[in-house]
Amino acid sequence: MSVPEDEERLLPLAQRWPRASKFLLSGCAATVAELATFPLDLTKTRLQMQGEAALARLGDSARESAPYRGMVRTALGIIQEEGFLKLWQGVTPAIYRHIVYSGGRMVTYEHLREVVFGKSEDKHYPLWKSVIGGMMAGVVGQFLANPTDLVKVQMQMEGKRKLEGKPLRFRGVHHAFAKILSEGGIRGLWAGWVPNIQRAALVNMGDLTTYDTVKHYLVLNTPLEDNIMTHGLSSLCSGLVASILGTPADVIKSRIMNQPRDKQGRGLLYKSSTDCLIQAVQGEGFMSLYKGFLPSWLRMVTNLVGLHKAT
Repeated sequence: MSVPEDEERLLPLAQRWPRASKFLLSGCAATVAELATFPLDLTKTRLQMQGEAALARLGDSARESAPYRGMVRTALGIIQEEGFLKLWQGVTPAIYRHIVYSGGRMVTYEHLREVVFGKSEDKHYPLWKSVIGGMMAGVVGQFLANPTDLVKVQMQMEGKRKLEGKPLRFRGVHHAFAKILSEGGIRGLWAGWVPNIQRAALVNMGDLTTYDTVKHYLVLNTPLEDNIMTHGLSSLCSGLVASILGTPADVIKSRIMNQPRDKQGRGLLYKSSTDCLIQAVQGEGFMSLYKGFLPSWLRMVTNLVGLHKAT
């Protein structure tokens, strides 16, 4: 039954435009979480680049000269060598990315869950539907947000380049977008999109499916109610599964996005994501695919608590 036009105007904005309201709410929640946890993301990216075996082919001595650092030592090193505020280097494109990705992902997922697939007769959302919906929503959101992710990764590595005596690539966020676009065209803005959407699909599969399943189990089989404790435990489990599934693709994505390029925008280290994977495993061992796992998990859990609570 349709609502008369006059009555519709009196409805709150959230009821008049529910999808748009959910998108804005998700974007705002993601922005706050991004600012609070961004140092973990910067630390994760720096860890993912440590000991990059492919740099030896270019005669880069950084791999041999720089000692390995863990999460805490990496963060402290950034503060001591670059300054405290450098922990937020690249936060502007990261906010752009999360507004597009997190808001779009959750709106797409909710649309698939409520409209396309629908719940079962007992109002429970089946696991297989969560898997498909989560992966589809993550792929769409991440593909759209790839240019902002590309700029974020490259800006996060600018401080390290400066310490190594290399010239800085960008003067700011908008200069970064313009430079990448001028050198590589539209296609250049989507460098690394294949492992990026692979990561998004795996992360969303682990996050949304585990979160819904764990929360449903806790509410039905424990004294816990649908409250912050249940959200926290569900996010802890879903973040762990998502990080285990998505970290290898995240490492490959970051390295492809940060690799040096020729004047035509072609990568000088890796021909493809498969080539990057092979070089990493052969040159650094299988566990190199899990560099940056701890800060990735910690950050994901923190973000998921706020994001799921908001939605």
